Amino acid sequence: MIPLRDENPTRTVPFVNHALVAVNIAVFAYQVLLAVDGGPQATMAFIERLAVTPAVLLSPASWSQAPVPPPATLMTSMFVHGSFLHLAGNMLYLWVFGDNIEDSMGHLKYLVFYIACGLGAAVAQVAVAPSSALPMVGASGAIAGVLGAYLVLHPTNQVLTLVFLVIFIRVMYLPAVVLLGLWFIIQIFSALNDGGGGVAWYAHIGGFLVGVLLIGIFAASHRRPPRKRRNLHVVH
Repeated sequence: MIPLRDENPTRTVPFVNHALVAVNIAVFAYQVLLAVDGGPQATMAFIERLAVTPAVLLSPASWSQAPVPPPATLMTSMFVHGSFLHLAGNMLYLWVFGDNIEDSMGHLKYLVFYIACGLGAAVAQVAVAPSSALPMVGASGAIAGVLGAYLVLHPTNQVLTLVFLVIFIRVMYLPAVVLLGLWFIIQIFSALNDGGGGVAWYAHIGGFLVGVLLIGIFAASHRRPPRKRRNLHVVH
């Protein structure tokens, strides 16, 4: 299932969400330029420098040898992607659902919320696989937090979704609770049946749960501006 848009207009311009999308795209464009100049090895070296590697993060004795301080990679890894499809999928979900979460709490708090979800996602994956030497990158953990928050705030909102039914493809509206609920179930099922495919499923689960837990705190005290009233000409 691929979300295309939701029927939930915002009251403010979500410029932080737009900026997050832009930064992720800019970093990936830089990765492409590295590949043009230095080949795939240059891109891989860049990714590995900024990625979270649990075994390295939990070995302080090796930190001095790392090009980027391993604790800092908990942040930098959120803005690096391994492929175009990885980037495109993440940015589509962020574009569709992030604007309403920013609208619910304000711009600065949304940025803090997004980063907190990303950090929580990384910590969850490290906790489950502390000895892993696989680099972990991507915004999906932070975006999972956005999805969790959306599920709490707007469970009945309709989301236009591209649905693949075996050999059939349909475009239909689904309630957010169905779309995002199924997404979360898939993450759990995949985590429990992972054959070593290299996807950080527990980061998705952890980020989602952090979003569910934090949204009440971040959105509770925010006062959104009223919707603008349309001026009507009355014809007698």
